[in-house]
Amino acid sequence: MAKIRMAQYGTKHGHARGKLQAMLGNPDVEVVGVYEPDEERRAKHQENGSWSYDVRWYNDASEMLDDDSIVAIASEGDNAESLNQTEDIVNAGKHVWYDKPAGENWQQWQNVIKTAQEKSLLVQMGYMLRYHSSFKQVTDWARSGFLGNVFSVRAHMSTNISKEARTRISQHIGGIFFDLGGHVLDQIVWMMGRPEKVTSFLRNDGGSVEPFKDNTLTVYEFEKGMAFITISALEPRPMARRFEVYGTEGSAIIVEPFEPGHTIRLCLQSAKDGYAQGEQIVKIDGESRQRLYELELDAFLATIAGTQQPDRPVEHELLVQETLLRATGVISN
Repeated sequence: MAKIRMAQYGTKHGHARGKLQAMLGNPDVEVVGVYEPDEERRAKHQENGSWSYDVRWYNDASEMLDDDSIVAIASEGDNAESLNQTEDIVNAGKHVWYDKPAGENWQQWQNVIKTAQEKSLLVQMGYMLRYHSSFKQVTDWARSGFLGNVFSVRAHMSTNISKEARTRISQHIGGIFFDLGGHVLDQIVWMMGRPEKVTSFLRNDGGSVEPFKDNTLTVYEFEKGMAFITISALEPRPMARRFEVYGTEGSAIIVEPFEPGHTIRLCLQSAKDGYAQGEQIVKIDGESRQRLYELELDAFLATIAGTQQPDRPVEHELLVQETLLRATGVISN
């Protein structure tokens, strides 16, 4: 079988290098080239001063977008530019492996998805925790009713970033929540659906780059439950990252660190499906971050080839972004 010819648009996303590495390492992919619109940054890459990969660097987006042999493109621009770049890719008739989040223009994102559907194109978001064994297990338990009615989810995914990064992200209304929140929202709405109400506390408590929102709490109310997400840019390393799901018949907590996530604390009201009543530790192989990128790409390629359905329907991709923008205040409740 011929390899799928792919390219990459942008290098400023935090996952950009790992995604390129995943494509270069996949035996079913031929990486045709990379385009970085920032001329200074592109020049550094071309000189191999930043990345050591031996790839072709395009000097113009048209070299990539107008190449009919390229089937798909990884969208890896900065958060402020990636939605426009993704729109370019879709308009060019190519599938998109799109790194999160999907911009701040809700109408534009809906239009991009509509165009993709009209052209029978796949737009797969880069939420790597979808492919994480521990998260898959916990969400399967939640969605199947194994934990009873889920009434509470708590997620904590903080980081510690430089002043330069805070300045760059400060242009986005939600600050650090806009940057990272989609990862856990992707899990929460997959389990619980669309929240009826979203309440946010987006604060600047570090004081270094106003108005960057560096300390955030968002609360989601559902018909029979709530979810809470805390994300800060101020937490000392190593950061604590947690994901907890509580149901009427049991609870499941991914014991930190949730990457690679080797352990789930499962507590059941009664024995079921081979698990004992009460507390037990479930061991999971877990995956490295790079391995998650590889699993994302495998699913993307299989969906393009028609050997599997998308791991998330397009309605879900829209719902995650809508919920993120409701939390940042771009969309009113």
